[in-house]
Amino acid sequence: MLYNFNWNPSNVTTFLPICLALFGFITYWFSSKSEKIKLFFTKNNTADNASIQHILFCKISGLLWMGIVPLLISVLFLKKYNISDFGLYINSETSLLSLYWIVGLSIPIVPLVSYSARQTKNLKNYPQIRAKVWSKKLKLKNALGWAAYLFGYELLFRGVLLFPLADELGVWTAIAINIALYSATHIPKGLDETIGAIPLGLVLCILTLYTDTIWIAFIVHVIMAWTNTFTALRFNPEMKEI
Repeated sequence: MLYNFNWNPSNVTTFLPICLALFGFITYWFSSKSEKIKLFFTKNNTADNASIQHILFCKISGLLWMGIVPLLISVLFLKKYNISDFGLYINSETSLLSLYWIVGLSIPIVPLVSYSARQTKNLKNYPQIRAKVWSKKLKLKNALGWAAYLFGYELLFRGVLLFPLADELGVWTAIAINIALYSATHIPKGLDETIGAIPLGLVLCILTLYTDTIWIAFIVHVIMAWTNTFTALRFNPEMKEI
């Protein structure tokens, strides 16, 4: 079969977001798993402080490499797109609908995540900060760290990656690509999270395109993360709250 390998300037609208998704996640993932970076925090620190500083560094790294950098590159090179075109604005026409969906999704998600968070296999990984003693200040830092990380995460997957591809390739092709990459990022976390990311990714992509904003995906994801981490904290026998 013959294929046309000539570059069309319009190809950048699909080529760039996919490359940014790969580059952003890979950069974040391997920096967060770097033993050299981890060693930097463990030197001259107690185990608790090292874990706190390292995980918070990883959260901010996620915001930077998956959110801020891909957004800036997209705005720079995708000339017909501005920041609001990636779902970063308040859509007055769908704000109430977004609120309904956030509440509606949270009602089943919170108890399900809470139940799952208590399981032994989950307690091995969460909370990600492995500090033995948790103060109110640490809880706040952890909550804000998750929010920062997930803002970058959703900005990449439900913003930079989704909207341009939906414009160029159509809704369902864009969603299929999005789910494939989104689910693949959960592989290191095990089969349960990888499979669970498929229906969740589908719902979040549809709602993102329908409301034209990333806020449902972002807030629901934050609620899931907070529920998981604080439930795991409560049921982890090696950790205590003060």
